[in-house]
Formats: sequence, C-alpha cells, structure tokens
Amino acid sequence: MFESLYQSFADTADSSQSAARLAALRKELARQGLSGFLVPRADRHQDENVPPCEERLAWLTGFSGSAGLAIILKDRAVLFVDGRYTLQAKEQVDLSRIEPVPLAATSPEKWLEKHASRGVKLGYDPWLHTPGQIERFEKAAAAAGAELVAVAENPIDAIWRDRPAAPLGAIHRHPARFAGEPAPKKLARIRAALGNADALLVGDPHAVAWAFNIRGKDVAYTPLPLAFALIRKEGKPRLYVDAAKLGPEVLGYLDDLAEAAQPARLEADLLALGKEGKRVLFDAASAPVKLTRLLKEAGGEPQIGADPIALMKARKNRVEIDGARRAQLRDAVALLRFLHWFSIEAPKGRITEIDAAQALETFRRRSPLLKDLSFPTISAAGPNAAIPHYRVTVASNRKIKKGIFLIDSGAQYEDGTTDVTRTLAVGAPTREMRDRFTRVLKGHIAIARAVFPKGTSGAQIDALSRLALWQAGLDFEHGTGHGVGAYLSVHEGPQRISKLGGVPLEAGMIVSNEPGYYKAGEFGIRIENLVAVTPRKINGAEHEMFGFETLTLAPIDLALIEPKLLENDEIAWLNAYHARVRGALSPRVEPALRTWLRRATRPIRK
Repeated sequence: MFESLYQSFADTADSSQSAARLAALRKELARQGLSGFLVPRADRHQDENVPPCEERLAWLTGFSGSAGLAIILKDRAVLFVDGRYTLQAKEQVDLSRIEPVPLAATSPEKWLEKHASRGVKLGYDPWLHTPGQIERFEKAAAAAGAELVAVAENPIDAIWRDRPAAPLGAIHRHPARFAGEPAPKKLARIRAALGNADALLVGDPHAVAWAFNIRGKDVAYTPLPLAFALIRKEGKPRLYVDAAKLGPEVLGYLDDLAEAAQPARLEADLLALGKEGKRVLFDAASAPVKLTRLLKEAGGEPQIGADPIALMKARKNRVEIDGARRAQLRDAVALLRFLHWFSIEAPKGRITEIDAAQALETFRRRSPLLKDLSFPTISAAGPNAAIPHYRVTVASNRKIKKGIFLIDSGAQYEDGTTDVTRTLAVGAPTREMRDRFTRVLKGHIAIARAVFPKGTSGAQIDALSRLALWQAGLDFEHGTGHGVGAYLSVHEGPQRISKLGGVPLEAGMIVSNEPGYYKAGEFGIRIENLVAVTPRKINGAEHEMFGFETLTLAPIDLALIEPKLLENDEIAWLNAYHARVRGALSPRVEPALRTWLRRATRPIRK
C-alpha cells in the first residue's frame, strides 16, 4: 500500500512525458484557434488539495508542487513557482522544454506583457481562474497586443486520454460535539454578514463544509466535499453537489437545512438571479471568473470581495480549541514512538526516506481515531531537506545517512488537524548545522513567547522568527506560519504569519510556528509547532493583548542545539516546554519509552 502511494503520483507528475504532451497540447491549441494557454495548478474551487483529475499542471510539466502556473506558447513554455518550490521545480521539470521562473523575479503577468507577441490568442479555462487573476492577465495581454480568450473546452482535457474520473466521495455530518456550533446558527451569522448583497456564492469547499457542518471524501488529506453553495438572505440555501455523494442519513440531516441540487443547476440559478438584477457576493480568492461574468452578463451585480465565512471559520470556538488540544496530544504519542524508533534505526544507515514516512504513518494508525494524514509526509534526508516542500517518490527516495533528516507531517482526527515538523541529527552534526538550527530555534521561541495588542497582523510578527538568522546574513523564503483548520485544511486562511500576512490575528485562530533554514544541495532545517491565539492578561495594560498557546507536544532535538547561542530566557522556555512534553506524554507510554523521553527532554544549560 505504502509503495504504491509514493509511486502513483510520480506516474502523473512525470517530466519524461512532457515533450509528447506539450506537442499534443500545441496541436490541440491550433485546432481551437489559439497560440497559447494558461495552465494553473487549480480546480474550480482554487483549493490547494485537488483530486487527480484536476492535476493538469503536474500531468503536463512533471511539477508536483501545490502552487504554480505555466504559460505555454508556440515556441516557449515557462513555469512560475514561489520560493517554496524554486529548487523542486528545477529538479522535476524537463529544463530543455520548460523554464522555471521564480515569482520573486517576475510575475506571470509582467512576463506575458514582455514576451507575448502581437496577435497572440492566449486561451484560459474560465472555471480555473478568479476574476482578479483574469483582469491582470487581460491587462498584460492588451499591453502586448495579445488577446486573452476563454475556452469552452479545456484543451488539456481533450488530450489527457487516461484522465481520472471526478471523485464521488460520500458526504457525512460533522457532529456538534466536534463543531461546537449548529449549522442553522452559522447560516444565520452568514446572512447577517451579507451587507447589501442578496446572496453569497460559496465556492470554497472548506467554507461549504464549515457552514453546513458536513465533511466529505473528494480529495486526499482534507475531508472536503467538492461543492458550491448559494446562501440567500431569505429562504433555504442551495447546496450544489452530485446526488451520488448523499446517502440517506445526510439527506435527512440536510432536508431541514438546505436544498440539494445537481452542480449543473448552478449556472441556471445564477442566470435567474442576474435577470432579476440581484447582487451576489463572490469570494475574490476562490470564485471562478466563469460565474461572476455569467451573472453580470445576465444583468446582475457581482460583488467580489472577502467571503465572510473565512474569518468565522478561522476563529475557533471553545469546543474546537479543546478538540485541537486532544488531537495534538494523541498525535504526540505517535510522533514520540517514531522519534524513539528513528533514534535506534537511523544510525544503522539502512533506512530510507520512505521507510521513515511509513513508520510514522504506522504509529499514527495505531489510533482508531485517525481519519487520514493531513498532507503527504515530507520525509527528507540530506540535500532533499533543503527543498522546503519536497515530496519523496520511489525515484527520489534516499537512504538516511549521517547529517540532517527533516520530517514534516500531520494527521486528521474528527476533533482536530495536526501539523508538526522536527529536524533530527543522524550522527554528530557539524558546527554549521548546530549554529543554523539554534538560530531557527531562537526564531521559533520568539514567536512562541510573543505578546501583542489586538489588531496585530501576522506580517508584524513575522520578523521575530528571522532576527537571529538575519544577524548572520541568512533568511528563509517561505512564511513563518499558516492557519490550520478544525478537521479541515492543514493550510487555512486568511490568517498567517508571513511578510504578506495582513490579516489581524484574533483569539481562537490556530497558526503554525515554523521558521527554517535551507542550504541548497546540503541540508534543511525547520521546527514547527501549532499555536493558538489566546487572550493575555497584563497588569496595567492599556490595550487588549494576545499571545500564543503552544499546542504541539514533541521533543526538539537537543543534539542540534548550541546552548551558547541561546539567551537565559530562551533556555528557560525550552526547558519548560520539554518539561510540559514530558509531563503530558510520560503517563501515556510504556516504561522504556518513558526513559528515552526523559533523556530527550532533559534540561540544558549554557
């Protein structure tokens, strides 16, 4: 089972097929009267996790990252990736035919404006792009004398002969003991937030799942029902979902809550609203431009902005926070068993990245409450660890040798979603490794100890994680933290800790704390815990204050720490954290593991 998991995606993301597939795509484009095409890594919902039938970018280019966009022209193909995937893209694509371009260097729109020839007709699938994206591309194309053309049929679908079928995962109810708030109350809050809009088109499946207290099985790692919903100020909401996903139990639950309709009805309903001149709110981050323009052309008024559900979902209630604590504790036992196993097996020099990932999943599966992993485990040895979002396959699998090993993993339980990264020494680490790891740890501690006034954004906090690295002329190219859902996506917005994180952090939000450092071709370091934003009482405070509660419980490798680089208060935090880990996990494991845990979490001094 495990081996097929690591092989199956590699079969789709296979750069050896790129030449033939690019040639076939260009032939199909010519048939449709087009000279180029935009290929996003996206589905109709702009979700990070997409079903296999939507992996068009991976199928065409071999790039398996969770974000990216290719521009295919008659004589050139470029792939745009962010800082997480700069190295990965170069390793995965056929560089003789596809040119990776870092987004830090230029945007796809600027590139198009510079390189598109006059008269070029560049196609795009209007279901796979948001209105904002297409407006930017239309402006760039016009500046170059080119034209952007919406296609009725995606040309990749026309040539992808063995394309997988669309998923039909069963939808089930998410009980109130986990959700903490009944769906009718959520829907009332959503209606009250619509302002002057007559309805909200919900295109983000996470928002659909949250609003109706349902979960699904349409994509791997996240319990999503791929569905749209239309929530009007008055009357029953309409849930657009394939009837094959709805069994008798969930149909009975939904009967008093919403009207279920086939997905094909969505366009007709929007046309009807348009003819009535209705105002419909669309989420700028997830709405297909196909639907916003459909409404407008019918006479309606699309209001494109922030989906009010996003912030409601991000602010976890007491039940969800309590569930997150339980899930983290349960998951910590599995991770502890893995760390103990790794400490014995890794020094022998015989295990591989896949062996390590399999072992951790096996320990997690000892819990009958496990539903799934929350993302593909990043199991990375040596130079592979320098690729922040490396994904091991049978082809890339390395033996774990002396140096650094990084494992980033998570799990889905009905009461919470987990995500944790630990960087582990195999053998004696070098002085450089210890220095870099300790600087990353200093940044991690700075975030964990941060106290900040209400209204503070993740962008304002992000620098704390980088100061110790900056002092040595170092940095990392990804954000410090992302939001995490409640038995939903392990990557949830709108909250995040990053240079671009403009949303204020609020009580109840869960975010990751994961600074890192990556030395290309040699090693990578990341330390990740999940934290919850909580109120802080400070005597004499003139503002409402927040801080972070660390939820994750797992030892941090002491072998990689250079105590002389830590301040006394940083050492105190680490020792207190390890004492908490020891106290929480010791009663839940057998004596031998308890003994190992005591050594792994022993206090350190300068």
